[in-house]
Amino acid sequence: MEIEEGISGGVKVAATKGRLDAATAAALDEKLLPLLQGGGKLVADLSGVNYISSAGLRAVLRAVRAAQAGGCALAIAAPDGMVREVLEFSGFGRLIPIRDTVEEAAAALG
Repeated sequence: MEIEEGISGGVKVAATKGRLDAATAAALDEKLLPLLQGGGKLVADLSGVNYISSAGLRAVLRAVRAAQAGGCALAIAAPDGMVREVLEFSGFGRLIPIRDTVEEAAAALG
């Protein structure tokens, strides 16, 4: 799994590529959790994620909780196909915005 940090329109973006599963969930935690502390806005760009397991969902949930605790606004951008279905079926759309593009996700954060 690769995670690249960047900025788009003044919003932090973490672009993730690869599988999000038991083998890579810790890497997601290691990279995302520090970005969620101290407020601000973060878009998790999942356009490059081609698989998400229950361990990956737990990592996303930890990120949601860390964002709430750290006063950070978090949104998910561009999950594709099965990844989107799994996130929506699991109820993440009720917790944080899930949008089609990074720009739409950033706009959803206000």
